[in-house]
Amino acid sequence: MAFDEMMNADSSPRRPYKDYHEWYSSQDRARLITKSRDAENIFRKTGITFAVYGHADSSEKLIPFDLIPRIISGREWRKLAQGIEQRVIALNAFLDDIYHKQEIIRAGRIPRQLIEKNETFLPQMIGFKPPGGVYTHIVGTDIVRTGEDQFYVLEDNARTPSGVSYMLENRETMMQMFPELFHQNKVRPVQNYPNLLRQSLASLAPPGCSGRPRVAVLTPGIYNSAYYEHAFLADQMGVELVEGSDLRVIDGKVKMRTTRGYEAIDVLYRRVDDDFLDPLTFRPESALGIPGIMDVYRSGNITIANAPGTGICDDKAIYSYMPEIVEFYTGRKAILENVPTWRCSEPDSLKYVLEHLEELVVKEVHGSGGYGMLVGPTATKRERALFADKLKARPGSYIAQPTLSLSTVPILVNKGVAPRHVDLRPYVLVSDKVQIIPGGLTRVALKAGSLVVNSSQGGGTKDTWVLED
Repeated sequence: MAFDEMMNADSSPRRPYKDYHEWYSSQDRARLITKSRDAENIFRKTGITFAVYGHADSSEKLIPFDLIPRIISGREWRKLAQGIEQRVIALNAFLDDIYHKQEIIRAGRIPRQLIEKNETFLPQMIGFKPPGGVYTHIVGTDIVRTGEDQFYVLEDNARTPSGVSYMLENRETMMQMFPELFHQNKVRPVQNYPNLLRQSLASLAPPGCSGRPRVAVLTPGIYNSAYYEHAFLADQMGVELVEGSDLRVIDGKVKMRTTRGYEAIDVLYRRVDDDFLDPLTFRPESALGIPGIMDVYRSGNITIANAPGTGICDDKAIYSYMPEIVEFYTGRKAILENVPTWRCSEPDSLKYVLEHLEELVVKEVHGSGGYGMLVGPTATKRERALFADKLKARPGSYIAQPTLSLSTVPILVNKGVAPRHVDLRPYVLVSDKVQIIPGGLTRVALKAGSLVVNSSQGGGTKDTWVLED
């Protein structure tokens, strides 16, 4: 039986939900259904959309939004925040180490080949320290819950974590439709995220920057699935949204074309993958990046957030070593646990996984968005057999985990409410300090019994409330 975050076993509301439940119980269901449609219209008018690659109708989809918030107490949040901060500090120290002294490898805590043969490890970053020594400026840590005090990190997103625009729009929509709820409940704000993001980025401008740092958001363009978010964040921060064609290297600096000529960019929040960032260094055919930007970066004349080469922290094989990584760099056990993980590259683990496919979730080590995975308990016998062939052919490309009983939060349905599984992606800003936004993006599996919460796989989102004590 999954842990219900809203209701106790005796059908009384859990303490964080007490005031909300009292309000909800007094509401007319027809009014709430109407409000749900109103929210959909707000999202449609605002243009809050995403694309699903590989679908014929993928040009624009609304991300489903559920009106019942996910509520986290101040006590619960403190534990999560401490664990997230510890993990993010360890990730940054790990990146600095693997691109410099590689002490964790020499100590035998991580296999050398896992780093050096990893396609996300960039030799071009070896020996280079980014401005301020920060690699992971923006991090999204995916967390799942299985009980009252049982939280696990599902994965780390240290390259280009997405979804923060949904967190902000969800809150804006809830405040617009139910202002009384925010008077009755002491909900910590998330609306200041764009200001905090700009301040955090600007604080890590390169040493040669004089005056107010110029920040810009680099997007691959309107056909990218997260383009709405790129445009939204640039607008909210009050900075330029640029594409590679708007920028060029002039006099050792990356400059942006303006009506006054070319002007230097000091900090580039890039939403373009490493491979496409610089055609002179990575993929020569890339039209999305800026030729020569890596030379400017290595000479200390621009800050790139997140730093190239951070994608190795998103690798699920690296994830399986995170307990060792946290302890190695912080000297303490991880506050937030990993989900138990079998590395299919190891023969004994592969044997176990093949024998227990019907019980496990199997994921690609470089996968994201819910693609390329097998959820054993819900897969057919044929699907498991086909996946077993993939595992045998490329065992090093997969990890496996037990099927956790994820916690549930009610969603609004025509007949009332129904429990659905959720996860949480809090957002973290790193500069000379670590700032964790109180809440994050709650993703919800809208299909009954489904454990897959990704929007690309039919999931939706909720507003996430962190209460003041």
